Amino acid sequence: MGARPDVQVAVISYNVRELLRACLESIYRCAADEGIEARVWVWDNASHDGSAGLVAAEFPQAVLCRSDVNGGYVGGTNSVLRAMGGSTVPVLLLNPDTELTPGALTTLLEDMELLPAAGVIGPGLVYGDGTPQHSAFRFPDLAQTFLDFYPLHGRLTESRLNGRYPEQEAGGWPFLCDHPLGAAMLLRPEMLREIGGMDPGYFLYCEEVDWCRRALAAGWEVWSDPRAVIVHHAGRSTTQTRRESYTRLWRSRYRYFAKHHGRAYLGAVRAVVQVGLAGERVRLEGRLRHGVIDEAQASQSRATLADVARL
Repeated sequence: MGARPDVQVAVISYNVRELLRACLESIYRCAADEGIEARVWVWDNASHDGSAGLVAAEFPQAVLCRSDVNGGYVGGTNSVLRAMGGSTVPVLLLNPDTELTPGALTTLLEDMELLPAAGVIGPGLVYGDGTPQHSAFRFPDLAQTFLDFYPLHGRLTESRLNGRYPEQEAGGWPFLCDHPLGAAMLLRPEMLREIGGMDPGYFLYCEEVDWCRRALAAGWEVWSDPRAVIVHHAGRSTTQTRRESYTRLWRSRYRYFAKHHGRAYLGAVRAVVQVGLAGERVRLEGRLRHGVIDEAQASQSRATLADVARL
């Protein structure tokens, strides 16, 4: 594959053709402008929108891996890491709905040089309109689960109680965190060799949380650097299957709590979720009565809540 790159970039994609194009264009543009040799891997999770064909035609320099099945974000990530054969350089894991901005790649790579204990480094994220997006979080807990259903007040939602790092993100300097949002993470190769890939028990959601928890347990640090800005057009893949995605979210969260907190804690989380779902049903029927949604939308939402209640 030619000379040893400075970084390997892995993009796991599913049916987001135009976003994938913009993502790859940003990677190659920024790497060229910043003098960085980047080897780009695209793992296509059995897309049916022509994504793989686009990569082959417009980005022939990328390593394209076509999967016959959709193995989810976790399956795609683990597969592409295996295909790399054990990287000896940092690996930048990107969602296809992200775009690098000038200097982001250089900043992340410099951070990894300057922070020898850093196993994972996340960037600062912004939405497509430039609005800041939370990009680093504390590990999930019971309080965050409650606030998912009952936000109560904006100050609580944006606070440490809800797992946020508002002061550090606003400060603009690198800071230690529990985990970054999985949309973009730079991974140290030594950390990957020590703890391995993502837990295959997750299909989607919480996989990066679990990964970072394992990294911290092995003695590595997790950092976030708001100076390295990456655009994240959030949720474009998961909105294709809203009902299924919401169910997978709670299935993954239950797996996380059971794995890292035990059965008693999981029981408390389940109780909070059941109460929260009951509240969601009441609010749903209220929106229907007031004409905010129609019966078809209400029926779909009822089915989604029922799916989660049965987990």
